[in-house]
Amino acid sequence: MQLKTDKMIAKKDSGIGWMIFNNPERRNAMSLAMRDAMADIIEAYADDADVRVLVLCGAGGKAFVSGADISEFKEKRNSADAEALYSAAAARSRKAMLSFEKPIIAMIDGFCVGGGMGTALDCDIRIASDNSQFAIPAAKLGLAYAFDNLRQLTAVVGPAQAKQILFTGSRLPAAKALAIGLINEVVPQVELEDRVRAIAAEIVANAPLTIKAAKATIGEVYKDESQRNLDRIEALNKACFDSRDFKEGREAFMEKRKPVFEGR
Repeated sequence: MQLKTDKMIAKKDSGIGWMIFNNPERRNAMSLAMRDAMADIIEAYADDADVRVLVLCGAGGKAFVSGADISEFKEKRNSADAEALYSAAAARSRKAMLSFEKPIIAMIDGFCVGGGMGTALDCDIRIASDNSQFAIPAAKLGLAYAFDNLRQLTAVVGPAQAKQILFTGSRLPAAKALAIGLINEVVPQVELEDRVRAIAAEIVANAPLTIKAAKATIGEVYKDESQRNLDRIEALNKACFDSRDFKEGREAFMEKRKPVFEGR
């Protein structure tokens, strides 16, 4: 995959698509070019049958993503028109994530701040090292977050915790983030990649159509009832029962062997 910036890295192995934020000198702060490349990577993986799970991580061992790259504010976010370009890139990358039908795991090591925390919240599973820290410092900068961003945060941690995170802008250690449900697991830093790879391997070995249906169904649960697409959920469920994978799963169970799923 040819990217327009070396600040993002894409690689594949063993059914896992990796997307690496590669700006360690700025704690993986997100630039405009990185936002564009992020969307390019996700869109490519969405159409790649060899990728069954996407893992997001930061280079350097000190940060997942520390927010927006403030060094760009003077030249690339210095007016309403310039801000509109950045917002469009951010919207495209977020749309790519939210429409991605395969599981997304955030492997968080170090700072996960501002837009980085928003990116982690758009993932399905969040695994963090014990030295990770989380924050949304909007109140310290005079910024405001859009409705959808705050609905996502509130759905994960509840309104009381969301308010404290936003009102104070304070950093949360990994243990606190785990306690309020912001992340799924905390592991020692040296074990982080192994644990994420183990979870990803479990997902890769399971039936892709079943996982796709489960992700879509859970996504509909948190929509307003009037906006739920239950016909699509019914079609996804039917596709599972009509699939070759369902036949393979039954036969593997009867034959006491591991199934080999193809996603069809």
